[in-house]
Amino acid sequence: MNGSIIDIAILGPALLAGVLVTLTHVPLGQQVLKRGIIFLDLAIAQIAGMGVILAHSLGLETGGWQVQAVAISAAILGVIFLNETEKRWPHIQEALIGSMFVLASSGGILLLASNPHGGEQLKDLLIGQILWVNYTQLIPVAILYSLVLIIWFSTVKRNSSLMFYLLFAITITASVQLVGVYLVFASLILPALAIRNLRHRSLNWGYAIGIAGYMLGLLLATVFDMPAGAMIIYTLAITAFSGGVIIRYMTAQEFS
Repeated sequence: MNGSIIDIAILGPALLAGVLVTLTHVPLGQQVLKRGIIFLDLAIAQIAGMGVILAHSLGLETGGWQVQAVAISAAILGVIFLNETEKRWPHIQEALIGSMFVLASSGGILLLASNPHGGEQLKDLLIGQILWVNYTQLIPVAILYSLVLIIWFSTVKRNSSLMFYLLFAITITASVQLVGVYLVFASLILPALAIRNLRHRSLNWGYAIGIAGYMLGLLLATVFDMPAGAMIIYTLAITAFSGGVIIRYMTAQEFS
């Protein structure tokens, strides 16, 4: 247990990354639940991750613009395909999303098969390395997320399915490289589940649940010297469950 060693220089950027992810993922998660395409985020995150692996396999510089271009291109191609299938075969959309997830996951494994450090890279992609995030890395992400939110809260997001998919792809591509595939899914779905029946101030509750989950997870990971990404997933589940119970109680009181 390392309760006396809480380094704000490390936890500060990690918490800011969590806040940025929460601000974009809660409204996107609400839309995912509304559309009934729960595994969309996993599929697109895995496709973006395969794009990152492909870029590294081609010898492109880690974190360079070429890697970002490959990753986001892969994600955009994925969402364009899914936007078309939603129009043509909506009754099998979830099955197609699941199939894309499996194909992207297997593709990443195949690309890493000859890499002696492939296992470690795959683990980092899935569970993330949020404690290694720095403020410099967060600046372009913050700018990108700000643009996404501006567009999202305009009338465009209510009128265009393709715009939703494109904003989703752009956001998820950045988030996967910050926090990993699993934490992306948890950040999208768990707060959204907790606030699914709220009609008023749902975003405020969703943001509070998400940020509290990140804060608690980072603190516990530091105190008990545990992997931060995995710990945050559990604390997000705890704060989402607790928030959901409080919301149900408050809703019951209003109608009693």
